[in-house]
Amino acid sequence: MKNLRHAHILAVCGLIALAIFSCSRSKIKPNATLEERMAEGMRLFEKGNYFDAKTQFRIVTLSHSGSLVADKAQFHYAECHFNMKEYILSASEYERLIKVYPNSEYVDDAKYKLGLSYFKLSPKYALDQEYTLQSIVHFQEFLEDYHESELVPQVEKYLLEARNKLAQKVYASAEIYRKMAYLNSANIYYSKVMEEYYDTEFAPKALFWTGDCNRRLEKYQESLDAFGEFLQKYPDHEWIPRAQNKIKQTQKEYQKSRRVAQGSRR
Repeated sequence: MKNLRHAHILAVCGLIALAIFSCSRSKIKPNATLEERMAEGMRLFEKGNYFDAKTQFRIVTLSHSGSLVADKAQFHYAECHFNMKEYILSASEYERLIKVYPNSEYVDDAKYKLGLSYFKLSPKYALDQEYTLQSIVHFQEFLEDYHESELVPQVEKYLLEARNKLAQKVYASAEIYRKMAYLNSANIYYSKVMEEYYDTEFAPKALFWTGDCNRRLEKYQESLDAFGEFLQKYPDHEWIPRAQNKIKQTQKEYQKSRRVAQGSRR
């Protein structure tokens, strides 16, 4: 109990110090009312002074957590972190709003910005993609829960970008194996791209190279099937002429292999 009281006293002291520091920067009284503090926070926020604005919002969330504007303060506190590019912190604060104020009018925006925070943290495709995966999870949840929201087009755009990044990572592995002539291994990764990331820009490329790997493996019918599927599924793709040339090449090699096989049986 003593430890709990000590922790509470420290928290109150910290809040007081925060208030005094905030007041000295934003010219607001230490004993400002909830309304005054929210108004000052919004004024600073709209001016782009996110550092001082988030202090005001934080004081509101700590000292008036049960008020009618607590969710608004929490959302804008997260927004301050987001606008300052402190994406790990913004993600944490958007998530807090969703959990603490599940009926808030800001929940849909918070879910969108939660996904966007992780999206902003997402590194280049060659690196670990945990943040990318997190963004995808939250974007998909948003689309399930708010499929009629005006934010849907933006969420779908970011979701596809995130999926493209994951697809590129797998596709890059396939390319390494193909260039090293480990064609069966390359096909495994190309298949993963087509199965798991069929809606990305790398799916048609994976199908094309599957056809070419099978040609080089002398699996001619499978190669022709892959190129035929490419022409059918992606008739407007820029690689259509290449696929048509590959079909001609594969057919010639197939016919030649059959003649050689027939000759060897005589």
